[in-house]
Amino acid sequence: MSSSETSSVPFVPETAFGIWFLRTHTWEHHVLRVAINDLKSLIDAPLPAAPLIVDVGCGQGISFRLLAEAFAPRRIVGIDFHAPSLALAANAAHACRNTLADIELLHGDCANLPLPDASADIVFCHQTFHHLVEQERALAEFRRVLKPGGILLFAESTDAYIKSWVIRLLFRHPMQVQKSADGYLDMLRRGGFSFGQRNVSLPYLWWSRAQDFGLLERLGLHRPRPGKRRETLVNVAALKAGQAQFASSTTS
Repeated sequence: MSSSETSSVPFVPETAFGIWFLRTHTWEHHVLRVAINDLKSLIDAPLPAAPLIVDVGCGQGISFRLLAEAFAPRRIVGIDFHAPSLALAANAAHACRNTLADIELLHGDCANLPLPDASADIVFCHQTFHHLVEQERALAEFRRVLKPGGILLFAESTDAYIKSWVIRLLFRHPMQVQKSADGYLDMLRRGGFSFGQRNVSLPYLWWSRAQDFGLLERLGLHRPRPGKRRETLVNVAALKAGQAQFASSTTS
């Protein structure tokens, strides 16, 4: 990617705290591992044998080993726009070479993926989408690179979390594109992905409740129920819809 191309990519740089946090035990075990296990449980279509997984917004590559353990892929392609994170991802790829030797890293924009059409079995998008300014373009790219019937594993924080004062203080995000759980689900459907209620979960994890990090619930003082709370997370295992189904969804 040329310097002129990179300078034209809408990009909100992360804070130093955010970059540090993405290599902590909390991120790997309480955020990433939990999400991968949940996403796998939401899949009700047959899993492809030895899939090719595209990890969009792979960051520092902490996901590589966890994805290899969960899905036994033949290959992982990690893509990220932040070059310093990709350098750390190379170290992560090297560290899990005994589990999966074929990991390729690409410097690229999620709204313009450097991959051919219908080349991926699974696109893994974990806590990446709320960083993206051109969300519709990125979703179209996810659909483009997936094979027919390919799986999008989508795990995202909602506006209720991203716009909380703690997260605004510690991290940086494009606030104008943040969405509710329903907003993300609507976007996925309009973007050519199909899923049912059984393919969606709304985790309410302690770290995603930035007002009190679940303290009031642990003390038994407050226990909001689904439908009575502002959801902070949404996980979806969606299939690339057929062209006729996609055309119908865009005209309805």
